[in-house]
Amino acid sequence: MTTTAADHQPVSGASSPGGKAPEPTDENIWLEEIYGEEPLAWVREQNARTEDLLEDADYAALESRILEVLDSTDKIAMVGKHGDWYYNFWRDGQNPKGLWRRTSWESYRSGEPEWDVLLDVDALAAAEGEEWVFHGANFLRPAPGEPHRLALVALSPDGGDANRYREFDVETRTFVDPASGGFDLPTAKGNASWLDRDTLLVSTTAEGLPSTTSSYARTAVRLARGGSLAAAERLFEIPEDHMMALVAHDSTPGFERTFAMDWISFFNKSTSVLRDGSWVVIDAPTDVNLSVHREWLLFRPQGDWDVDGTTYAAGSLLAARFEDYLAGSRELAVLFTPDAHTSLQSWSWTRNFLLLNLLRDVSSEIRVLDPERPGTEAAWASTLLDACPPLHDVNAFAVDDEDEAAGMDDDGMDDDGTGGNVPVPEGEAPGAGNDFWLVATGFTTPSTLTRGTLRRGSVGQVVSEHEVIRTSPSYFDDSAYEVQQHFAVSDDGTRVPYFQVASKDLVLDGQNPTQLSGYGGFEVSRTPAYSGAIGRAWLERRTDAGGERGGAGEGAAGEGAAGEGEGSATHTRGGVYVVANIRGGGEYGPSWHRAALQEKRHRAFEDFAAVARDLISRGVTSKERLGCVGGSNGGLLVGNMLTRYPELFGAVSCGVPLLDMRRYTKLSAGYSWIAEYGDPDVPEDWEFIRTFSPYHLLRDGVDYPETFIWTATSDDRVGPVQARKMAARMQAMGIPNVWFHEALEGGHAGASDNRQAAALQSRSQHFLWRSLAGRSDN
Repeated sequence: MTTTAADHQPVSGASSPGGKAPEPTDENIWLEEIYGEEPLAWVREQNARTEDLLEDADYAALESRILEVLDSTDKIAMVGKHGDWYYNFWRDGQNPKGLWRRTSWESYRSGEPEWDVLLDVDALAAAEGEEWVFHGANFLRPAPGEPHRLALVALSPDGGDANRYREFDVETRTFVDPASGGFDLPTAKGNASWLDRDTLLVSTTAEGLPSTTSSYARTAVRLARGGSLAAAERLFEIPEDHMMALVAHDSTPGFERTFAMDWISFFNKSTSVLRDGSWVVIDAPTDVNLSVHREWLLFRPQGDWDVDGTTYAAGSLLAARFEDYLAGSRELAVLFTPDAHTSLQSWSWTRNFLLLNLLRDVSSEIRVLDPERPGTEAAWASTLLDACPPLHDVNAFAVDDEDEAAGMDDDGMDDDGTGGNVPVPEGEAPGAGNDFWLVATGFTTPSTLTRGTLRRGSVGQVVSEHEVIRTSPSYFDDSAYEVQQHFAVSDDGTRVPYFQVASKDLVLDGQNPTQLSGYGGFEVSRTPAYSGAIGRAWLERRTDAGGERGGAGEGAAGEGAAGEGEGSATHTRGGVYVVANIRGGGEYGPSWHRAALQEKRHRAFEDFAAVARDLISRGVTSKERLGCVGGSNGGLLVGNMLTRYPELFGAVSCGVPLLDMRRYTKLSAGYSWIAEYGDPDVPEDWEFIRTFSPYHLLRDGVDYPETFIWTATSDDRVGPVQARKMAARMQAMGIPNVWFHEALEGGHAGASDNRQAAALQSRSQHFLWRSLAGRSDN
């Protein structure tokens, strides 16, 4: 085995001219030309090699079963309400690129809705010769009494983050012709918001408008109908080294306001409101998240926040009246305070109430707050919504907070003042202002969509009524499996929760193929979720008798466990699926996230390794049977498992990953993540970053797990080049069983339609199963 240049690290503390940290020699820099002829030829060669390995008869059957789940016409068609219509975007086998459509409430509620198709994306792609991917629609608020008619439709040509915004008329079901003044913004990264019928507020990098170092929009303009971006009035501009500029208009009647956001870094923002032609900064620390609803301004600090001698905890939720706060008042109402077990994940306003989505040891809890009634534990009265079974994820959010709630006076009380149910007068459509959606899911519980209505009761509580609207079908025999929550102990003594999904007859003999998944970054929480694909691709697959791997992984660990479970010599078994809730994520709020930032990043990896060891010590699995999988920041996580903890894993599936942490800030949108990882150009930062840069941690003479690295050419967020370079270096070092695959489209998700998604998931799942459980001869 030859030693690569990466093994020769510069002397600690040394720096290059200009004060920057030195860059280790990189023999694969040529692979950074994303669409270069030679790099793409290398990609095609790698794809062919990997497809030849993985795409056997078992793979074909697996892909078909996963695609059947993704294309199922029985899955829940989630809707969003605009005016009188309920809108949905739908993909299935006949419509791989999807249909944007709408229906009435009565039709949707019937269970067999009649859909009015507004846009057929497959037909559009065929007509225009562009592989369009639908990324949503933003409606113009109509004049009072008028229907929602005009929308900005976001279309990506390849599934990446860059979109083309085109004005669409839902009544004529056509795009508004640019020759007649229709808005049509060139493909670029950015955002567009309606100011009025003839004006947009646009943040974009198109038509020569400047970009930040992070590749996002640096300016925002006011674009008049028929005008050009290049000539449009510039409203807002930020420094080049900030992350992005955003401008948006809040058109809520009676509360019309225009906001600008200087997104300084990923976790630091400054927000301003336009007053008399000038921007007025909302005075709050940049690490305090702000949210505006009608007269209310909400604050969620990411760190402890001291205001006039009072300290508000990181992860709390505070409220002030918007105009009072702008005028200088610092009277803050405390709506939520976190504790060691409970965190705030999100919130949503109905017309009169505030819904809080909480996690208590990674199980959901929902509270309804009433701004008009004082509380005992918080400033506003709080009612627990009885809708959250243990070890499930349940989220509540408003249906349409601006739809005037029928049967409500201005103060939100029921018309008779008793809190009883007040019937809607015959012939009057029920308002949705205090209606909410409830989406519940669990690892073995298919998703359920419920609609509820909130009312004030007579004893200070909020009364709710619920109706189940849809339940997703089961795609595997979920009754055969059980979900458990366990806690591993990390190196510093921190208890780290994880979920385990396994057969009820699981034999704890160390021989179960186990897939460990994690993320651990950007305050993203990994919560229970039903996946028909995981059920079919992992839980239901069976090993041969005894769980043989065709010779791989045999030895002391396997032999020492033999015979411990009844019938283990002939026991066939399915896979075990595990989700780790490690630091860096948001399961316990901002403090859980910040515990693994920058120089403390190692804690996320130590947490994940602790879960792996716990699974082994409990007899669930062994090194030979344990694999890990992660994507994006999760790809960095498993890349560190590969290079720092190779003794714990038999296989690693690493998707759309960050791996070269010396150059990540120079690739795609990487500069925007300095707040999470640190700046590798700063010598002091590189000293700790280098300890978790997998591309620079590879060493000769190490027995690495079997490795599958996968990405997408069109990923304009992380980009494909870090994955390319890692695979190339590992193969050049002679490390066996290193496989690479790059989808030519699909963006950061790696797939832009169900067939691509099925292929992506099948390759990863099949690779792990072959590596950990061996080939199936069935």
